[in-house]
Amino acid sequence: MKTALITGGASGIGKACVIRMAQEGYGVVVADVNMPAAEALAEELTAKGLAAIAVHMDVSSEEEVESGFDKMMETYGSCDLVMSNAGIQIVHPFDEYPFSDWKKMMAIHADGAFLVARAAFRRMKASGKGGRIVFTGSVQSFVGSKLKEPYNFAKHGVAGIAKAIAREGAEYGIYTYTICPSFIKTPLVEKQIPEQARDLGITEEEVVKNIMLRDTVDGQFTTVEDVANTLAFLANDQGALTGQSLRLTHGWAMM
Repeated sequence: MKTALITGGASGIGKACVIRMAQEGYGVVVADVNMPAAEALAEELTAKGLAAIAVHMDVSSEEEVESGFDKMMETYGSCDLVMSNAGIQIVHPFDEYPFSDWKKMMAIHADGAFLVARAAFRRMKASGKGGRIVFTGSVQSFVGSKLKEPYNFAKHGVAGIAKAIAREGAEYGIYTYTICPSFIKTPLVEKQIPEQARDLGITEEEVVKNIMLRDTVDGQFTTVEDVANTLAFLANDQGALTGQSLRLTHGWAMM
């Protein structure tokens, strides 16, 4: 049985990806700071005859990341696919952005991506079988956005670290990717709508139409299922796409 660990796996994009990979026959690890939600999802999957465990993982903690991966190896004996997906969002006008909030964003998005990818790389290299490391990027891995400078910084960064790891990991059969969706109506995005309306002095409807979906070609949100389908596809890539950023943006950011 192949295995998949997904951070932020108890809700939103992560939850959809956990469910999809479990359905694909993977032993999944639901890694999240919300342990009740992670345990509930794992129990739901095991009740259906699928293989799933939950681990508490604050991705900004080296100890918790390593402990979660150790639990994966103890349970399943392998580390085949890892998705660094956990994230938060904090919006402020740039000149009012508190340094404390910048540090919160970096702890989750930057430190977390590094710690999770490093833990995965170590185990994939040691196994001699390689594996796949996938980062959740964003359309904002390519474009700028008002009120979100730290998020833009971090999402550009994960696309960069994926490219670098692709070069170092190739000889060990470790392939890396960044999945970059445009706006998805997850709780994280739903929370932004009133915040942006407040900070920009516009209505929530205008935030959706004129900011979130303005640059798409069809005025549509990306879905969590779009991301999960892409992850399942990448799980079977044999290196042809390593280092690539896949843009699920409804035409917003094209090559």
